[in-house]
Amino acid sequence: MVTINDVARKSGFSKTAVSFVLNNSSLAKGIPDETKERIRRVARELGYQPNQLARYLRQKRSNTVGVVVYDISDPYCAQILRGVEEALFRHERYLPIVTDVQNDRVRFQRYVRKLLERQVEGLIVLGNSVHPEQELLGTLRDCRIPTVIMGRQMQSDVVSSITVDNESGARIALEYLHGLGHRRIAFIRGPKAMIDSGQRWTGVETFARKVGMAIDRNLVLDSHLPETGQEVGHELTLRLIRNGNAFTAMHAYDDVTAFGAIRALSENGIDVPGKCSVIGFDDIAMSAYFNPPLTTIQQDLELQGSTGAKVLLAALSDPDGTRPLATKCLRLKPRLVIRASTAPPPDSGKHG
Repeated sequence: MVTINDVARKSGFSKTAVSFVLNNSSLAKGIPDETKERIRRVARELGYQPNQLARYLRQKRSNTVGVVVYDISDPYCAQILRGVEEALFRHERYLPIVTDVQNDRVRFQRYVRKLLERQVEGLIVLGNSVHPEQELLGTLRDCRIPTVIMGRQMQSDVVSSITVDNESGARIALEYLHGLGHRRIAFIRGPKAMIDSGQRWTGVETFARKVGMAIDRNLVLDSHLPETGQEVGHELTLRLIRNGNAFTAMHAYDDVTAFGAIRALSENGIDVPGKCSVIGFDDIAMSAYFNPPLTTIQQDLELQGSTGAKVLLAALSDPDGTRPLATKCLRLKPRLVIRASTAPPPDSGKHG
C-alpha cells in the first residue's frame, strides 16, 4: 500500500506538508499552489489512496448508520431494508451496519449498545414489541444520536417515526369485503403485544359499528409472539375449519398470515376465492405472485424505508452537532390492491 511517506519521499516535500495537502487540511492554505499540484500529481502516479478510517477518526466521524431489524427473514423487514439501503447508497456518504435482533429483547439491547460504541452517527430501527422504549429513549437522549423508528410512533423529542395508518388500512380491507357482500368474516389478528395489531383491530371495529355489522367472536383468533407468519395463519385457519363455524371471507393480519390461511383452506377443499375470499395487509413482493394472487392493503414498504433514511439524513446534515435534534412524525396512507383472492360470496349470485 502506498503511504504518505512514499509520496513525501518521491515529491521531495515533508510528510507534514504532504499530509496537509492530501487530507485537504485548512493548514494547507499557506502551501504554494505549485507545491500542492506536484504533491497531488505524485500521489496519482503512485496510486495513493487515503486511509478513510484514519481520516474518520481525525474528524470524529464514522460515516456509518446503524440499522436494527427485528427479523431479517421477514419479507416486511426485507423490503423496508431495501428502501433504506437504496436511499443511503444514493447519498454516497453513509454506510449502513445492519443487525438482526431476531425478535429477542436482550439481543436488541446488546446490538444497540455495540452500534453506539462503534460511533454510528445515526440509527434506523424497525420497531416492534421487543424494543424497550424508555430505556432506548434515555440512551438516545444522552448520546444525542439522530434516530428514526420505522413502523412505530414514539412520543419523544429525540426520535423521528415513520408509520402507516394501520387503522385506515384495516377499515378499507373490511369495507371492501363488506361491499362484495360478505357478512360471515373470519379474522386472524396480530399479536396483542404489537401496537399495529391493536390499531388494525380498531379499524375493523370502527367500520363494523358504522354499518351495523356483527362480528362473530367465534371467528376471531389471535396470533401470539414469537409464533407469527405462515405457520400461524395455517394453524389458526385449520382451527376455524375444525370448529365448524361457517365463514365466506378471511381478514388476515398480514400477507404472510394470509398465505398460511390460503394453504389451510386449499388443503380442506375450500376454493379461494370461489368459496372463501382472503385479504392481507402489507403487499410484500410475493403477494402478486402467490396462487391466487393476493388482494391486500399496500403500505409501500420500500417507500417507508427510503423516507425513513431521508429523514435521518436530514438530521445528520448538522455538521458540528450544535443544532437541536429536528424530529418528524410521518404517517403514510395505505391503499387497497385488488387481485384474484377475493370475490363475492358463493351464495350472492355475483360470481362469474
